[in-house]
Amino acid sequence: MHGRTGKPPDRTPTPARPDLSAELLNALPHPVVCVDGNNLIIAANDAAEAFFQASTSVLRRHAVSDFVPFGSPLLALVAQVRERAAPVSEYRVDIGSPRLGPDRIVDVYASPLGEQPGSVVLVLQERTMAEKIGRQLTSRGAARTVSGLAAMLAHEIRNPLSGIRGAAQLLEQSADEDDRALTRLITEETDRIVKLVDRMEVFSDERPIEREPVNIHAVLDHVKRLAQSGFARHIRIVEEYDPSLPPVSANRDQLVQVFLNLLKNAAEAIGNDPDGEIVLTTAFRPGIRLSIPGSKQRVSLPLEFCVRDNGAGVSEDLLPHLFDPFVTTKVNGTGLGLALVAKIVGDHGGIIECESQSRRTVFRILMPAHAGGATRTPPG
Repeated sequence: MHGRTGKPPDRTPTPARPDLSAELLNALPHPVVCVDGNNLIIAANDAAEAFFQASTSVLRRHAVSDFVPFGSPLLALVAQVRERAAPVSEYRVDIGSPRLGPDRIVDVYASPLGEQPGSVVLVLQERTMAEKIGRQLTSRGAARTVSGLAAMLAHEIRNPLSGIRGAAQLLEQSADEDDRALTRLITEETDRIVKLVDRMEVFSDERPIEREPVNIHAVLDHVKRLAQSGFARHIRIVEEYDPSLPPVSANRDQLVQVFLNLLKNAAEAIGNDPDGEIVLTTAFRPGIRLSIPGSKQRVSLPLEFCVRDNGAGVSEDLLPHLFDPFVTTKVNGTGLGLALVAKIVGDHGGIIECESQSRRTVFRILMPAHAGGATRTPPG
């Protein structure tokens, strides 16, 4: 911009705040940099040095624009933070450049630095291209995998199962008491397989979703009542809601199915722990945007719904495959519950992700607001 005004910006770096704890910053695994009002880098942690392949002393002689492509969304994000004077997050930003290398995909959290006007802190979480594509297409991949198998099962298995069940019922009529137990077992197991096939057929349903403006808090209240009257009657359920949240464009019944499944999983993870707790949260995140596969368009997903529990957590090995079909830790589980949740969320244009550690597992859903309702409605 200095070409228009004739006055170049002061390239002298603003001194770093003396109270920044280098030890604390360097303990973080993600790159953290602070830029001043001219986008000059004034502070960086060890992870940032490794990411940008330059020492802090070298970084402080450059603007962040020297490291990212011309017109990078990262620079627009920094400007947006200054304009709003509020934190902004953006998922999957490509900052690949000749200096950094191609396909450098990061999630960015940007926040103003309170006591230094114009200064912004950037936290980068790097994603590989495979992660970018995989996480965006989780629900679609699950749907394709299971729908083909469901179609085959429905055709090849359901008819033979009906014959097996009918034969078992005929045998039961002439069998003694000991043999009747076996014929009943055959009947029950064939019924269980038919139910499994019926559940899988949901994945092949490609009909358009009937949507309407849905109050997410009414959905969560309904699911909470169902849970507390059944599988979660011994668990404390806490609500942390944003009362000014706009409606979500969704199918109410499908959202009930999503959150009922998530609450049931949370309750099973907690088990009989007397201190078990499930926390339901809603929030408005105007800075979160997501790229659409096959398009340069980025859609806003401002509505965040979370289900958090203090159960045992999900193992690190299982976490990347949690939404894949047939992945389960339950002894008698089918592994279709979370795959179906991911499909429903994806069909609504949203994404779902899971963060887990011992005593803290969070399922986070990001969804678009209803058209015409993307702005917050003041409470009251």
